Amino acid sequence: MKLICGPMATISHPAFRILVEQFGGCDEYYTEMINAGTLITNGPFEKYYIDPTPCPEKLVWQIIGKNEELTTLAVKQIAELPGIGIDINMGCSAPDIYRFGSGIAWMTKPLEETALMIRNAKKQIDEYNKNGEFPKRFSAKIRLGDENFTDESFYTFCDMLVNEGVECITLHPRTKKEKLARPPRHFYCEDLAQKMKKHNIQVYLNGNVKDIPSAQKAIQTAPTCDGVMISRAAVQKPWIFAQIKSEIFKENVPDSSILQNGKIDMLQMAFDYIDNVEKYQPQEFWKTRLQRFFTYYADNFLFAHMLKTKMLNAIDNQDMKAKLVDFFEKFPEEKYRDYLK
Repeated sequence: MKLICGPMATISHPAFRILVEQFGGCDEYYTEMINAGTLITNGPFEKYYIDPTPCPEKLVWQIIGKNEELTTLAVKQIAELPGIGIDINMGCSAPDIYRFGSGIAWMTKPLEETALMIRNAKKQIDEYNKNGEFPKRFSAKIRLGDENFTDESFYTFCDMLVNEGVECITLHPRTKKEKLARPPRHFYCEDLAQKMKKHNIQVYLNGNVKDIPSAQKAIQTAPTCDGVMISRAAVQKPWIFAQIKSEIFKENVPDSSILQNGKIDMLQMAFDYIDNVEKYQPQEFWKTRLQRFFTYYADNFLFAHMLKTKMLNAIDNQDMKAKLVDFFEKFPEEKYRDYLK
């Protein structure tokens, strides 16, 4: 079973992939959502969104688009890049994304309209794959649908995806409005995986996998799935994939480059991350990307709120580093974390 790092806005960029790779990495990395319209009009920051560093051989490019024309053009352009696949986001339920006509809006549009978009996107991928240097898998990330979804409507939608050429489906088994407090219905992932097995379609489970117990439960609930996608928990604990490989799959995992006596140096990890954000992201993005990362990072510590406040109020990156040093000087017992426990 594969382990996949999910797409997260302001997080799923090269600096974060480098961080996860320091702990042995995972099988696939989905990029943060690439806006089709901005990409094809050559927006000023798009080159940062399409940087495949450090492991293009594991990369899946995720696209959002509000209509068939923009989405298809973006797929054609992205197909030329390194990477293993292109994914259409049809599951993001953020209000701005939905109102824009992207994300889960594709699950609420007339079925033929969505089918046309998928069909034409697949044509672009097939055309590239005939002679392209980097053959691409075609995938989609979805939810169960709107609040009034039925099993019939959900599986009809999935059948349409397969009929139009989608080769891998990631299911986050919540509806459009269901928040994280509602447990995901992972049994839908298992049922979908069983139905898709005869078509040789991969199914990835997504939602609420945050530690070893939740990973074990998800795998037990949906053993037919081909992969488990982890997002927010991987930001707090970039070593979570190594933990799962070691504890559940009983695999040997490499030592991290930032271990001290078998423990993670949390200060060095933070410094490395800041340096890589500066290297791989435009200066205009530094603040938002670092603030988002450190909101999750701080949850590793007893005094999480204190550290979050410090990082949110930092003047610049050097001030962030100074505040991190000060935090660990006050709480030296927090500086090191067990790697595989």
